[in-house]
Amino acid sequence: MKTYDVETEWSAADLALLEDLKRAEALLPEDAPRALLSIRLSVLTDDTTSPVRQELDLRLLAGEKGYRVVGVASDLNVSATKVPPWKRKALGEWLNNRAPEFDALLFWKLDRFIRRMTDLSTMIEWCERYGKNLVSKNDAIDLSTTVGRIMVTLIGGIAEIEAANTSTRVTSLWDYTRTQDAWLVGKPAYGYVTTRINGKPALAIAPDPHKALHWARRMALRGVSARRMVLCIVRSGLMSAGLTPSTLLRRLRNPALMGYRVEENKQGGKRRSRLVLGNDGKPIRVAPPIFTEEEFETLQAALDRRSKNQPARQAGGATQFLGVLICVDCSTNMTVQKTSHKGRDYAYLRCGECKSGGLGAPNPQGVYDVLVSDVLRVLGDFPVQVREYARGAEARAEVKRLEEAIAYYMTELEPGGRYTKTRFTREQAEKTLDKLTDELSAIDPETTQDRWTLVHNGKTFRQTWEAGGMEAMAEDLRRVGVTCEVTRTKIKGVRAPSVHLRLKIPRDVRQRLVIKSDDFAAKL
Repeated sequence: MKTYDVETEWSAADLALLEDLKRAEALLPEDAPRALLSIRLSVLTDDTTSPVRQELDLRLLAGEKGYRVVGVASDLNVSATKVPPWKRKALGEWLNNRAPEFDALLFWKLDRFIRRMTDLSTMIEWCERYGKNLVSKNDAIDLSTTVGRIMVTLIGGIAEIEAANTSTRVTSLWDYTRTQDAWLVGKPAYGYVTTRINGKPALAIAPDPHKALHWARRMALRGVSARRMVLCIVRSGLMSAGLTPSTLLRRLRNPALMGYRVEENKQGGKRRSRLVLGNDGKPIRVAPPIFTEEEFETLQAALDRRSKNQPARQAGGATQFLGVLICVDCSTNMTVQKTSHKGRDYAYLRCGECKSGGLGAPNPQGVYDVLVSDVLRVLGDFPVQVREYARGAEARAEVKRLEEAIAYYMTELEPGGRYTKTRFTREQAEKTLDKLTDELSAIDPETTQDRWTLVHNGKTFRQTWEAGGMEAMAEDLRRVGVTCEVTRTKIKGVRAPSVHLRLKIPRDVRQRLVIKSDDFAAKL
């Protein structure tokens, strides 16, 4: 296995062939079908076909079929089993946003493109909807023929069986290793690193994480909040700057810190780990403990006590415009933090990086109301436009019919033509020719191309947001990149700060507000 370097893998001979193919491509007629090349590779080994070879082979195939190559979607280190075509970085951009720019999608082999029958079915449906073709270099696949459609289904089934066999082997390996007291494969829990003891793989305690975890435990026993723990540990350099309270708590609650084997607990909607029990019903020890069982239990009790003192979370999330409201001083998200005092709950808008969260704004709803009013004033009257795909095949066929008819009448109106024998036939033919010419001139050349069109759905964003509430507005604002800077200013003699909001709206906000339907939204 090795890393693939796009810049260095091309040899002089490869580059020379590439230039030859491009020169031949330049000789194709202007209306030649357009091809997009899809190149994918999960791991480069001696047994796989390099991306360079794939591209050159596909360019040769395009030349044979008379296609003009308009783009190369190269997705390296991507698994076809785990990532469907529409979610890959390069190919996904073409499928979701650049569909009008190509007519056929070429790939080297079906298993280079897809390995799941459901994904294949989705791609066939997409091709039919948008009038695209799928063509394989090494499989008899061509959606324009009945045989090609049958072949693509059969080969896709074989690819899925191969992928399932691989998955079965991997699952079997994990089922075996999880019952062993030796560390064979996998990523160790935080606090441990892999090593070798007597030539066999094993786990060892990492010094810095060990120190950080014990430091966090001592703070937890004193009732220190997870947020405060994060600040102290990050400043010490024992954990990375990207540490969050939720990540730290997840690490502190992992039973693997006692040296036991664990597995992910997928129930309850939280990322937690649970002990794996051996055949004797006891936990399987795979490493030296970072915490003794007593230390781990007292730590969990301290964390539980701290969590019970926190106000219950709001069902829909405490912060209504998360990701939109931004602190002007530290550029982090404003979030609602709740506290309880003498039986009363209080809510404040605070930020992430300012000292103690900055000056707390005690009326989040009031801030929301001002933001909603500002957004409606600036963007509310914009029409809601939906992007739809328009195919130019019908207009192209009409243009071709008119051009052929015009050429026919022009030929027959020349001396000796069938319409020159009498004045009446000449006049009628000239009238028909004028009519055909007018019809051809009336066709907008843009309509002959596959393209995206914007269709007004009859509503304004004010109407849409009034119906959907603040949640709908917040989702649209995040989608188009609209943010609101929050400035908090201390007022002498007043506990609550003065709050000022400033909307930051991208210049191309009208284009960003266009609603683009996701053809793959319901697909896994």
